Amino acid sequence: MLIKKRSHTDIPSSEITPEHIYLSRRAFMTGAAAVAGAAALAACAPKTDLSGASSVAQLQEATAEPGTTPVASPTPVVIPGQTDELGDPLTSFEDVTNYNNFYEFTTSKEAVAAKAQDFPIAPWHVAVTGLVRNPGSYAIESLRTKYDQEERIYRLRCVEGWSMVIPWLGFPLAALLAEAEPTADAQYVRFETIHDPANMPGQNSPFFRWPYVEGLRLDEAMNDLTLMATGLYGKELLPQNGAPLRLVVPWKYGFKSIKSIVKIELVSEMPESLWMAAASNEYGFYANVNPEVDHPRWSQASERRIGDGGRRPTLLFNGYEEQVAALYAGMDLAANF
Repeated sequence: MLIKKRSHTDIPSSEITPEHIYLSRRAFMTGAAAVAGAAALAACAPKTDLSGASSVAQLQEATAEPGTTPVASPTPVVIPGQTDELGDPLTSFEDVTNYNNFYEFTTSKEAVAAKAQDFPIAPWHVAVTGLVRNPGSYAIESLRTKYDQEERIYRLRCVEGWSMVIPWLGFPLAALLAEAEPTADAQYVRFETIHDPANMPGQNSPFFRWPYVEGLRLDEAMNDLTLMATGLYGKELLPQNGAPLRLVVPWKYGFKSIKSIVKIELVSEMPESLWMAAASNEYGFYANVNPEVDHPRWSQASERRIGDGGRRPTLLFNGYEEQVAALYAGMDLAANF
C-alpha cells in the first residue's frame, strides 16, 4: 500500500506532473506492448447483449472470465512513483474510467461512462445514522475539506477475474466513524447507494433489490486500509467510478466497494447486500479475495490485469494479507466466503 497524505490546500499530483504523462502509462510503453495491451482489453469485453437475460446467473455469466489459457504478456515500462508497492504499474486513466461495473446504469462495462456522463452529483449529502452517538448529514464538499485527502495506490480485483491498479484520493472511513461514535451495540456498517431510477436506468431492472446495499463488520470498516474515495488520479471521481463518494476495500472483491453512497448506518445485525439477496449461494457477506475459494462458476486462482496480456496468480486478500489477516483469525474462509 502506498499512501501520500495531503490537505485540501495542497497541489494535487495531477497538476505537478504533466497531465498527459500522469494520466496514461501507455504513453511510456513500446508500440508493440501498447498494441498487445489494446488487444487484450478488446478480448475481455463482454460480447453478450444482456437485455434479454432471464436470471441473475445469466447476467453474471455474460461477464464471467472466459478461459484461463495464458497468452504472451507485454512488459510495461515502469515510471518512478507510478506503481503499487509490488512494483505493478498503474492502470491507465482511460481504462479506469471506461471499463466499469455499475449495474445501476448498464450491465455493459464499456457503456457505463456514456450512460453516466450526465448523472447529477451535486448537491449531494451523506447521512450517518443508526447506532451512533453523533448522527449527522454531510455535504460532499464538507467531507472533502473536513478530512485531509490521501492518495493511495490500491489494487482492485473484480470477482469476475480481472484487476486494476488505481491511485485513489480519499480519507479513511475510520475517521468519519470515529466522529459518529458507534455505540457498544454497533457491530456492522451498512452502506446504501442513491436510488434514482430516472437517472440510473439500470435500477429499473427487476433482477435486483434496489437500492444497492453493502456492508462491513465494524472492525473491517475501522481498518486503516478502508477508504472513502472522493477521487482518482488526482481528480474528483467521475460518475462512472461512483461519484461523488464511494467505498474502497482493497482486500475484497470489487462489488463490495459500493458507489455513489448516500447513507452509512451502524447496525447490530449483519446487513444483507444486494448480491447476497440476488444470489446468496454465489456471493457471501465477506467477499475476501481468495485464490483457494472459487466462484461456483469459475476459478479465482488467477486474474487478468486490464491493459496487460496474460494472467497472473491471485493473491490472498489481494496482496494485503499482512494488514488484514488478523481480522479473520480462526475463521473458516471457505465457509465465510
